[in-house]
Amino acid sequence: MIDPNEYGFSTLAIRAGHERTNEGEHGEPIFPTSSFVFDSAEQAAARFSGEEPGNIYARFTNPTVRIFEQRLAALEGAERAVATSSGMAAILATCMGVLKAGDHVVVSRSVFGTTVVLFNQFMVKFGVEVTYVALTELDQWEQAIQPNTKLLFLETPANPLTQIGDIRALADLAHQHGALLAVDNVFCTPALQQPLALGADIVTHSATKYLDGQGRAVGGAVVGSEAIVGADIYGFLRTAGPTMSPFSAWIFLKGLETLKLRMEAHTQNATMMAEWLEQQPEVSKVHYPGLESHPQYDLAASQQRGAGGILSFELQGGKEAAWRLINATEMVSITANLGDTKTTITHPATTTHGRLSPEDKALSGITDGLIRVAVGLEEVEDLKRDLNRGL
Repeated sequence: MIDPNEYGFSTLAIRAGHERTNEGEHGEPIFPTSSFVFDSAEQAAARFSGEEPGNIYARFTNPTVRIFEQRLAALEGAERAVATSSGMAAILATCMGVLKAGDHVVVSRSVFGTTVVLFNQFMVKFGVEVTYVALTELDQWEQAIQPNTKLLFLETPANPLTQIGDIRALADLAHQHGALLAVDNVFCTPALQQPLALGADIVTHSATKYLDGQGRAVGGAVVGSEAIVGADIYGFLRTAGPTMSPFSAWIFLKGLETLKLRMEAHTQNATMMAEWLEQQPEVSKVHYPGLESHPQYDLAASQQRGAGGILSFELQGGKEAAWRLINATEMVSITANLGDTKTTITHPATTTHGRLSPEDKALSGITDGLIRVAVGLEEVEDLKRDLNRGL
């Protein structure tokens, strides 16, 4: 198995984590088994006690899943990764692993709608206090911190308005107050952004999105240090079992092999689409960190290696105009998923953020005229022509 410190990103994305079995396979094997056999009662006891490393039970040890974990950790520059059954399971595992009743969390207001529901409807049941702040207002983060604050949580770029959080500044702020910083890196992936190198403590992923890249499987991951991810968060996964299947892990491994190439291509296509949309008279505003008109353009350029494939734009006619454009498309896929080679389009106010209250939508900038597009890898001229049907 190759040393992550000796090789570049693309090499790690193709080869890290795979230690060939006695069969001498070239491709990564899939281990579809629920349990593993021990040589003796003594070995079984040593495995369960942690005295001896090795496979025990597929809820928390599986060779295929382990390859994916080690490869993703290498790409993020981390000591440890823990794979989960979904991106939301990764966020849940993070919360359950590092928080307890009486703790306080500061959360960016600009996070995925289901993440808000997780904190508001479920984490509060366990006695966790939650305060929401504007992602880009550092003074709000500082003012929200309390003596019992244990975690700061954000996604950057944010969904769906692509606001950019200052990871370095927020990491410094968290550490000054004895808290951890967790960053959802789903939009950029480690191909475009490495939050741990900027000071973050924990990175969460929805592997369903760009890590796979073709919309084939659901999964997630938490990445960070051995002390936090390898102990607290892995301990929750071992006990509660929000586990990634070996077949899904194998799919994600295949996705990682082309991650850098895909993210560069997504960025190139999205940039051209964003520039084109800015020129359309029906569009009142385009949100994309690769545009100089974006309020955090310089910050994005300083902490990302590319602007990514997600953009959103606003139409003056509200929901009626947004739905009319979406319904007029013939090629683009109307789905709330993202990160696919196929371009997708959705209306956040009634889908991904539909469960938020009108007040929360307004605070998050989710208007009725907002449309989110995850730009895929089709020909850009074909995408322009398809969107133009509704313009």
